[in-house]
Amino acid sequence: MKILLSNDDGYQAPGIVALYEALKDLADVEVVAPEHNNSAKSNALTLHSPLYVHRAANGFRYVNGTPADCVHIALTGLLGYRPDLVVSGINNGANMGDDTIYSGTVGAAMEGYLFGVPAIAFSQTEKGWAHLDDAAATARQLVAQLLPTLACADGPDTARDGAHWLLNVNIPNLPRHALRGFKVARLGRRHAAEAVITQQSPRGDTMYWIGSAGAAREDGEGTDFHATAQGYATITPLQVDLTDHAVLPYWAPTASRLTQTLQGLA
Repeated sequence: MKILLSNDDGYQAPGIVALYEALKDLADVEVVAPEHNNSAKSNALTLHSPLYVHRAANGFRYVNGTPADCVHIALTGLLGYRPDLVVSGINNGANMGDDTIYSGTVGAAMEGYLFGVPAIAFSQTEKGWAHLDDAAATARQLVAQLLPTLACADGPDTARDGAHWLLNVNIPNLPRHALRGFKVARLGRRHAAEAVITQQSPRGDTMYWIGSAGAAREDGEGTDFHATAQGYATITPLQVDLTDHAVLPYWAPTASRLTQTLQGLA
């Protein structure tokens, strides 16, 4: 079995090093990760400047690009083979609720999913890497259970029978013996982000810094926020389709009226 491992904190981050050590005896693990921290880069691809790949002393390969860049070039020529699983993380901080839209950790895993490869994004719920080895052991437990099922995964059409999937996993910063187990949970929601922070540069220009993420707003039972607060690692299956299917009928009359207007102008 072959695993492609990436992240968004950079190839030297403690999270990816710990996860590599935890997984390396389960499969052939190849690391292709960003050279620098690329948090909140989501699914961004670098299209207007060249990407370079270098190999670090520990064997990890790193790219001067985004998390999605790393997985994209790995799957489209760098590796020379199709991995059985794409794993991203372990992220330094939670990727729950609205975070998943912005997350580079999730973006790296989603890039694998878009290429038809099952993928998992792993994050710790708090920053600071507390109990990181325990989190890596928990991640290993999940991967070890899933690896035998991957022989059935063969392209994007297998998504309907569950063989092709994208999982978002958040692990509380707890000793392993204190972790209550795993729970499948839906994404919660956050309040709007805090206000932008402004500063004056030494040259007198105004600098703007994006404010912190908002506090949890929808965090009731069944959400990832609730389950991790109760001491569970959460598993959230994700999908790429952003269509609001429930309101398609609502917009149909608008499209019809616009069509009639255009035809009247013809």
